[in-house]
Amino acid sequence: MALFNVLDLDDPARSRLGIWQISESEAELRNLTSIPSDELEEISYIKSESQRKQKLAVRALLDAMFDEKVYLSHHDNGKPYIENNATNISITHTDKYVAVLLSDTNEVGVDCESLSRDFSAVEKKALSDEEIEDLDDEKRNEQLAIYWCAKEAIYKLLSQYDLDFAEQIEIDDFRLKGEGELDATFTDKDGYEQELELRYMTFDGHVVVWVTD
Repeated sequence: MALFNVLDLDDPARSRLGIWQISESEAELRNLTSIPSDELEEISYIKSESQRKQKLAVRALLDAMFDEKVYLSHHDNGKPYIENNATNISITHTDKYVAVLLSDTNEVGVDCESLSRDFSAVEKKALSDEEIEDLDDEKRNEQLAIYWCAKEAIYKLLSQYDLDFAEQIEIDDFRLKGEGELDATFTDKDGYEQELELRYMTFDGHVVVWVTD
């Protein structure tokens, strides 16, 4: 069983972050999970083996994080929820890892990416002029990965359509470390500003960023 870690986070939301390393075969993941038959049937229609394994790994991680069997579903906007439990949930996955963030009291958002990916397109797509000025040439790709994950985590937290990542989500300048905190400001279309605090962690060539409201 490739459960990588479950962290009880030191935050007001009393959130929990679970990370699963996908090292099993698809058959092994199926045997590990107590996945409902209708969900299993839905997964079987996915053409990509990698994506099927990611879905199964999420289910295996949920089994590890909950004492009871939970039923995972999604709202029309794609936001996940648990049918038989009021716990708030956010999910992210890469080819090698999946992560789940849970909170009984607060909305949550999490995103994970492999640092081997080229994030150069993120600069023009999702960063403000001020954020671009704060980039360090020597660690540019890793910084861009953290910016992207942070904005994706906020997007998942807010569950709002048509967010402009460059204009509406501003990440303050940060000093790149193995793990740390990020301060962000979200500005809605009416000009209302919401301050948010995020945390990030790098591990095994990946970065994960999470946020609670």
